[in-house]
Amino acid sequence: MPSLKDLRNRIASVKATRKITKAMQMVAAAKLRRAQEAAVAARPYSQRMAAVLSNLASSMEGRPDAPRLLAGTGRDDVHLLVVATAERGLCGGFNSSIAKLAREHADRLIGQGKTVKIFTVGKKGNDSLKRLYGKYIVEAVDFRSTRSVGFGNAQSVAQKILAMFDAGDFDVATLFFAEYKSVISQKPTALRLIPTSVGGGKAPDLGGAIYDAEPDEGEILADLLPRNVAVQIFRGLLENAASEQGARMSAMDSATRNAGDMINKLSIKYNRQRQAQITKELIEIISGAEAL
Repeated sequence: MPSLKDLRNRIASVKATRKITKAMQMVAAAKLRRAQEAAVAARPYSQRMAAVLSNLASSMEGRPDAPRLLAGTGRDDVHLLVVATAERGLCGGFNSSIAKLAREHADRLIGQGKTVKIFTVGKKGNDSLKRLYGKYIVEAVDFRSTRSVGFGNAQSVAQKILAMFDAGDFDVATLFFAEYKSVISQKPTALRLIPTSVGGGKAPDLGGAIYDAEPDEGEILADLLPRNVAVQIFRGLLENAASEQGARMSAMDSATRNAGDMINKLSIKYNRQRQAQITKELIEIISGAEAL
């Protein structure tokens, strides 16, 4: 049985931990608002980009001069998995859920006889995957020294992926991230980057007007398709930033409440043990007095 001093030290330690988790919860709540606004603001742009590409790509479908980013290599043998996670932990199952989705996707491809390569964006994703999938990781990028992720960071990642595609290192690239739903809900998502997935986009509403593209669709797509890769990666990073803060806010709230419950239990245990010790001392004093 721990002594009263041990119990006091433990209660003080848990109280200090509760202060930290409460502070982290408040910081996450403050960051969440900005991250959420940025993620929500990026969605219409990425959706509009997909709509424009869908409209332009419809006229290029099946043509031999279609851009490679749209038509692909014609093969489905080598897959690049771009796994975007956070740089820090203490955010519940946020990082592990993305890594789990990527692992399931990799296992399915390996089972089909495909070649898998992994590109990690974020320290936690690399740490999680390198234990069992280290031999598949071909590139690792992190933004630990970056205060806030911007489009330039997404563009640098996109340039590396495009360079790998131009070198023939893979046939299909898929981005893994967590789409922000709410503070308590972040959905792990897989989005195909290359060949560009434009089938779900709706053509822009032009009021029934007849129009021509100038320059032609091929030249426009040659400029927009690489930009779209960076845009979709940037959207994934923004969704991740909001999801990370939401998950951290929930995790720290649970940790704070659990710390409070533990303090109550330890306090009850401390009071009972203290009362028992006082009662024992009183009995000893009374017994000694009666013996005289």
